[in-house]
Amino acid sequence: MEVRPGYKQTDLGVIPEDWSVSELESVARIIDPQPDHRTPPEATGGEPYIGISDFLDNQTVDWVACRKIVSRAVDKQRARFQLRRGDIIFGKIGTIGSPRFIPSVPFRYALSANVLLIQPTIQPQFVMSWLQSKTCQKAITAELHSTSQAAFGINKMRLVKVPLPPSEVEQRAIADALSDADALIEFLEQLIAKKRQIKQAAMQELLTGKRRLPSFIASTDYKQTEVGEIPEDWRVAAIGDLSTCYSGGTPNTANPSFYGGEIPWITSGDLNLIRIKHVEGRITTEGLAHSAAKIVNEGTVLIALYGATAGVTAITEIRAAINQAVLAIVSNQVNPEYIFQLLRYRKDHYVATYTQGGQPNLSGDIVKAFLIAIPPTKEEQQAIAAVLTDMDAAIDAAVARLAKARTIKQGMMQELLTGRIRLV
Repeated sequence: MEVRPGYKQTDLGVIPEDWSVSELESVARIIDPQPDHRTPPEATGGEPYIGISDFLDNQTVDWVACRKIVSRAVDKQRARFQLRRGDIIFGKIGTIGSPRFIPSVPFRYALSANVLLIQPTIQPQFVMSWLQSKTCQKAITAELHSTSQAAFGINKMRLVKVPLPPSEVEQRAIADALSDADALIEFLEQLIAKKRQIKQAAMQELLTGKRRLPSFIASTDYKQTEVGEIPEDWRVAAIGDLSTCYSGGTPNTANPSFYGGEIPWITSGDLNLIRIKHVEGRITTEGLAHSAAKIVNEGTVLIALYGATAGVTAITEIRAAINQAVLAIVSNQVNPEYIFQLLRYRKDHYVATYTQGGQPNLSGDIVKAFLIAIPPTKEEQQAIAAVLTDMDAAIDAAVARLAKARTIKQGMMQELLTGRIRLV
């Protein structure tokens, strides 16, 4: 491959002529926090003992849920090394890789025997970004595959190759750019979490009538029902008394002429899309005719019946066929968007109430027995659904923005950490 002027070929690919390739041990101190690989004794009310699995994000730990150990084990680590801001931990056993910045907190903690500690002597964000990069992760994965033992010990960590810009100024510029990208991603993650909390609170208020939309307040009186307290003018009914419910089927998989046609075919896994606009599955007209698969129209509420997706509810925006693991709910009495939002809100309750032990499984009869609280008019049902749908749209827009930010960050890492784009 021809290398353009000003660049050179290295073990890490093409980098600028004035960059170098170093081993990680030359730009960081690498420590095995628990070289005997023994987990210290646990202690009620002890001090935190953290590993990769205890992190909620790149630098936030679930201090409540993490293991608590005896103080002497923390003393032992602190006698060997001191934790510093900018230090990184890296999974060496179990969860391999997944680098995390250690948190700065006003209390003591120890590091798990399953991680290595990396204390960079250059820009920490630059080192972190390189460890997270696809190039570095690919090299680590290749090294893991070269041995039968799924571990990445301290000796392998020392030899990890790192591309190095010639000056600290350029390292800092790259680190700052990637740090800004991380800050945007973190902001969007927090925004999405907040929007979801607000949506959950709105569902709890609107779908139980605790809060009425201004133009629909007909009564201030409430009554106690099988589903809790609801407004006096609301009613409770079973899904089966309000709707026609039916599931589908699967064409014979041994007959290739039943598959690959023009009819979209929805299975329970597709319900995770929440609003179904496109599915990969396709069956033919012949497959539909020779099976129990049934057609659903746009706007039909669907609920998954079996396994890990049991209780997951979606609404289809396409005309499609469904299989036996999906139940369609078609109602002329209740707004379908209202049913859709209510089933999503009550999912955990229904699964806990109507299934017992093992993998949860529902059935058409069970879903028909679900009790729901219903506002007196379709107009109020539609208005409640519209508020919640707008919230869903805002969450989806933020999720799409987050996905774009993550993609941009990956592109930035690829360009900046290999010198394809120079900031200085």
